[in-house]
Amino acid sequence: MNNSIKCLQLKKINSSTLFPKKVNSNFWESLHSIWKKFLNQLLADPKELQVTQKVDRHGNIYWQAYDPVTGKSFASGSEVDVSIWIEQLYRY
Repeated sequence: MNNSIKCLQLKKINSSTLFPKKVNSNFWESLHSIWKKFLNQLLADPKELQVTQKVDRHGNIYWQAYDPVTGKSFASGSEVDVSIWIEQLYRY
């Protein structure tokens, strides 16, 4: 009878094993994006026209404009349409 005990060798685990670079990169990109949005909101003039580019759940890009003075807003997939709306909004 052989009473030898074999120990299992532990595999070294590093951070790239637990957090693959792609996941880690996506996390930091998301965090950076949230931080930028926060700073833009904090530093923005509350009466200034706001125009943002957004992406819907299907991956389509669209533009959204909001005028806090009048309370009016407009959204379109065309940047030109948003520009025309802004021009009409401020035409006297």
